Amino acid sequence: MLKLSKIDPSSDRAPFRQIAGILRDEIVSGRLAAGERLPSEPEMLAHFGVARATWRHALQELRNEGLIVSMRGLGVFVRPQAPVRRLSSDRLTRRNRERGAAAFSSDAEVAGFTASVDRIVVRREQPSALIAERLQIPVTSEVVVRSRRYLADDRALQAAVSYIPAAFAEGTAIEQADSGPGGIYARLEESGHRLGRFTEDVGARMPTPEERQSLDIDAGIPVLTVSRTAYDTDDVPVEVCDTVIVSDAYVLAYTFPAT
Repeated sequence: MLKLSKIDPSSDRAPFRQIAGILRDEIVSGRLAAGERLPSEPEMLAHFGVARATWRHALQELRNEGLIVSMRGLGVFVRPQAPVRRLSSDRLTRRNRERGAAAFSSDAEVAGFTASVDRIVVRREQPSALIAERLQIPVTSEVVVRSRRYLADDRALQAAVSYIPAAFAEGTAIEQADSGPGGIYARLEESGHRLGRFTEDVGARMPTPEERQSLDIDAGIPVLTVSRTAYDTDDVPVEVCDTVIVSDAYVLAYTFPAT
């Protein structure tokens, strides 16, 4: 078993905080590596000489800090950190679309994971006032709504919902579950809406209960929110995309000129 320090019974620091500190030091130093399994609960109870409630309180401290993750039936593991670099300056380029790579596929190529998408739902509806404003369309018009979840090596990393004016999506694969090589941006360009620019607003918050369940997020782990609008070369909004990202799974990388 990993050689861990003992707690100091004479200390005025609570035992669960001492245990959390010992394990935190092991994780931060790398002696407990990313993806490594912590010793079992019986081993830890015997080593530290504490009650189960104290041990579990210590684990909750580390979960809240995003240092560990529990996997049902397997144990507690050191949480892998930021496996994906989201290269915002490159992932939405036309050259990627022309070779059939959508944005998440481009992320996968850089980070070396296997990308997949599931829970794809496509429907038509009237937009909310906010979506209509961002798309610069009447609230009485229709939009095609595409919701989906993205996975890296079968781990859910993000969920996204796109809103496309129905007039731009009609008759294209945008209304199909499989939008084809290059994704919906390639289909928009094929239908005459050559993309000119994107805007993105990035925020952070705690996940909703539904998001925690969908993305399998541990307690204490926030999410990043990315709200993107795509414009064609006539500066007409052609898509709004709202994405929720598991924060500790991503590094957002930006490159921009200094002029």
